[in-house]
Amino acid sequence: MHFIQKEIQLRPYARGFHLITSEVLEHFPDLSAITTGQLQVFIKHTSASLTINENADPTVRMDFESHFNQMIPENATYYKHTYEGPDDMPAHIKASVLGSSIQIPITNGKPNLGTWQGIYLCEHRDYGGSRRLVLTAWGI
Repeated sequence: MHFIQKEIQLRPYARGFHLITSEVLEHFPDLSAITTGQLQVFIKHTSASLTINENADPTVRMDFESHFNQMIPENATYYKHTYEGPDDMPAHIKASVLGSSIQIPITNGKPNLGTWQGIYLCEHRDYGGSRRLVLTAWGI
């Protein structure tokens, strides 16, 4: 069994859903050493998240943002955690709904994603800044 781990820092992204598949793979060329295994991508933040979804049509990412803003609105009267602005508590909830990590099979040194799948950084803050990811791959 072979284990590889690397921490990377993404450039800051605007609020919304962003394809980061190529950026992740660009920072992790060691993935090619694994024939069969798993890749875990973990985000070290509580107001941004990761998911896998449509990688071709950008309106899918726009619809994600619109839907999550309707489903988890800012300025809800019952929020107690409001010290960091109106986007903060909704960002925490959105991050918990979507999750902080994803796992992808590795086949012949590459992530075995579907034709239309890509890794999304889900930035839930207006000014979230750069985000740190831990990339862990294991296999044979």
